Amino acid sequence: MAGFATSRPASLALAALLAFLNLFAFLLAVGAERRRSTGKVVPDEYDLRSYCLYDTDASTVYGVSAFFVLLLAQALVTAATRCLCLGPALSSRGCAVASFVLSWITFLTAEACLIGGSVRNAYHTKYLGYYMKHDLVTCATLRKGVFAAAAALMLINLLASLMYYWSYSRAATGGFIKHQNEVGMSMTDYGLDKGGSMP
Repeated sequence: MAGFATSRPASLALAALLAFLNLFAFLLAVGAERRRSTGKVVPDEYDLRSYCLYDTDASTVYGVSAFFVLLLAQALVTAATRCLCLGPALSSRGCAVASFVLSWITFLTAEACLIGGSVRNAYHTKYLGYYMKHDLVTCATLRKGVFAAAAALMLINLLASLMYYWSYSRAATGGFIKHQNEVGMSMTDYGLDKGGSMP
């Protein structure tokens, strides 16, 4: 039981670290959504051509940062639980299997939104139009809501990951206690048998 007692703080520390990383990635995704680059068509001051003028690319930096932070969080929970197939017997626990699948689905979808949104946000229209003909009327920009969707998926991923990690820890703890009880019962039975055989 001493080994189990020392593993409890580490489990709580890992859960707190996962929550911190997911919330940090969430804030980065929200920042990316708020700082999406915008472009407007402006005339060139030296000729009659027009071009797209873009503001800051901070959204791309936030999106890429959120991508790697979320990747780190998923890697930690995967390493701690050694994946579903290598951990304790969780196949009979519907909650653990459902949270495991939900965690990976939300993770992959959020990562796709983050990297796709970052790449699209970094794309700038290079076309030069003729200002007097008005043939350049819009500039390519990232549509609203891509990073917001990733942020929402991160919260779901956090809940699913914590639920899966809790189920894993509970299964591992239950197995340990069960094993200890079986060993204790076996020793008791052995002692009774030995005592019964004595004159």
